[in-house]
Amino acid sequence: ATTTTEVPGPVYPLTGLPVTDPTAAARPAMVVKIDNNIKARPQSGLNAADIVFEEIVEVQTRFAAVFHSRGSDPVGPIRSGRTQDVDLLGSFNQPLFVWSGGNPGVTRVIGDSDLVDLSALKGGVWSGGGFYRADDRPSPHDEYAQSSMLWSLAPPDAGPPPQQFQYRDDGETADGEPAIGTDGDMDGLAVEWRYDPDTDQYARTNGGQVHSDALSGPITSQNVIVMVVVYRPSPVDARSPEAQTIGSGEALVFTGGVLVRGTWTRTDRYSPITLTDAGGNPILLTPGRTWVELARAGTFETVI
Repeated sequence: ATTTTEVPGPVYPLTGLPVTDPTAAARPAMVVKIDNNIKARPQSGLNAADIVFEEIVEVQTRFAAVFHSRGSDPVGPIRSGRTQDVDLLGSFNQPLFVWSGGNPGVTRVIGDSDLVDLSALKGGVWSGGGFYRADDRPSPHDEYAQSSMLWSLAPPDAGPPPQQFQYRDDGETADGEPAIGTDGDMDGLAVEWRYDPDTDQYARTNGGQVHSDALSGPITSQNVIVMVVVYRPSPVDARSPEAQTIGSGEALVFTGGVLVRGTWTRTDRYSPITLTDAGGNPILLTPGRTWVELARAGTFETVI
């Protein structure tokens, strides 16, 4: 008798899910800075992003939504970047960076980086990326674009991002302590995540309300990572907090209905976030989408 071993097919690097569109798998990552002001909700496209980072800014939070396996037409509302984006996004292989522009200091820092600058303030980008102002939103919470058009602005030599996290095999259960979610405070913004075993996803509450995507309904994620970081004043604008995402710190990983306590580590801005448990073993995520809360110490608690 002979036996055969099935060789797994390729997976998207930012979700660990099987590739269904080879063209999408070969394109670069795109990061869109998305507004989280109350006047910007519901946003468009957050449920289509492979990875979403929630950053503390001057007033509550803003999202750096990383698109690769899927896009969103439209996506937004789009807002300005921050100096913390340069270090945070360096591991995505020179991603397209979609933003509404910024003050001269931030504009210089991003322009000097290897992020592909797709600022809406550039005339060619405005027309080529499908930017527009929505009639039903007040300025400055009204700027949107089309991800399909933005990808057409990628440099000819742009390539896909490397894998960022490690994932469990299909059917493998998560190993950790029981937890149905987490409650947090992002500088005055209440954030809650609750696990639904029927869907194997976490649902988000934002500022005391169910957080919804205008295109797809309530926002969910297969994984939620609370990455405890230090915030320091930005070197170009002291009013702006800057998350320090190089080094190491505490990590709370919510996946598959359990909590895994561990440590995050990054040796430089080009390195993905490494997640390890108390024994030094890699923390494995559920294949799918991941949200990362860039949180101050002591601001998130586990809900059992």
